[in-house]
Amino acid sequence: MPASPAAPVAPAPPAASSVQANGHADETDAKDAEPPDLVQEPDDQIVILPELKREGPRHFLSSFKLPDKLTFAGQTIPLDSWQVRERIEYEFYQFLEDEGESIILAKRTGRCFPPAEKQLADAGLPDDLKYMLLVESKCIAAASSPKKASGPWQFIGATGRRYKLKSDQWKDDRRNLEMSTEAAVKYLRDLKDLFGGDWFLAMAAYNAGEERIRKQLKAQKVDDYWRLYLVRETMRYVPRIIAAKEIYSQPDKYLGLTKQDMYAPLDTEMVTVTIKEPQKHLASLAKEFGSYFLELKMLNPEIKKEYLPKGTHQLKVPKQECPNKCFKQDKTP
Repeated sequence: MPASPAAPVAPAPPAASSVQANGHADETDAKDAEPPDLVQEPDDQIVILPELKREGPRHFLSSFKLPDKLTFAGQTIPLDSWQVRERIEYEFYQFLEDEGESIILAKRTGRCFPPAEKQLADAGLPDDLKYMLLVESKCIAAASSPKKASGPWQFIGATGRRYKLKSDQWKDDRRNLEMSTEAAVKYLRDLKDLFGGDWFLAMAAYNAGEERIRKQLKAQKVDDYWRLYLVRETMRYVPRIIAAKEIYSQPDKYLGLTKQDMYAPLDTEMVTVTIKEPQKHLASLAKEFGSYFLELKMLNPEIKKEYLPKGTHQLKVPKQECPNKCFKQDKTP
């Protein structure tokens, strides 16, 4: 609805077209009412806002293409199969669609990959297997699942115990990156041997269990992961790991990140502490080692409670700078 002349909602128009309540122009009165230094602008003037400048070109998801040839752990991926390409492309674009999370995942690899890379290399296993960490837990050591899997490699209790990962009311070894990687290395090697050196079947079995995969191979009369019909989670599992390798091995190409953008490995060391009282709060221990409760919990995600019981324990702490911040090994709080 137009505004009433008695209660205008916009600045008064110029004198030449000012209209009084009776509809007639009165140039003399309008000029007398205006300050002498006021410059009137035409009522049809358009205000042009400055153009917003974007840093770099805008990329649409469709500007990124899955390559025509891919390999994983030395095995060629049959991208000439229509259903294989679609399954991998789906995971590829799912990662890229959530750019914020993908950037954080890429940054985390700077911290969680180096220990895994060393342990895989020492065991003679393919470096590509480290990308399982992104799919299993997003490189979060304390990750857990509704099925009670835990840790960066998401071991369930039974499998963890089979590979010497202990869990009790105080600690859960599955949440220790180095210990769980050692167990994962052994488990993956066993699975590879079980499935004739096929890493795709080995990874599927890591997700679904070796007996389920063997049973389905026999029932469906195939010997190839890519022709195997499985539950949706396992159907997506291997393609998602392959897509993760393509993206996170080239964060500069897909996410605009450099090596300098990655989170740097933490400068830590292991110390031995002996607690003589029934229990001691981590906040007290943290202070003694130049740290604080939150940091000590994050550096030692395997510790389930806020304190440690009587006994001898290994702790990961920030590396100290001597001589100003030194402590003794076998410290007895």
